[in-house]
Amino acid sequence: MTALPKQVYFFYRDGFRSMVVGKTLWKIIAIKLFILFAVLKLFFFPNYLNTNFTTESDRAGHVLENLTQTLPTR
Repeated sequence: MTALPKQVYFFYRDGFRSMVVGKTLWKIIAIKLFILFAVLKLFFFPNYLNTNFTTESDRAGHVLENLTQTLPTR
């Protein structure tokens, strides 16, 4: 069973070493992921709890209240 993870590791290691175009594609993917998670988070997902509540207990109370709300039944 220990030989299988080693074989998988060597398969991917040797495959990435012999890539030519693939390395460029992985760099493009990494740049896109950085843009999605770092840059967009800064502009489109502000820290709501820090801007609207001053203490940790207020933040915790708000989160608890929103997590434990029950939906109205029809």
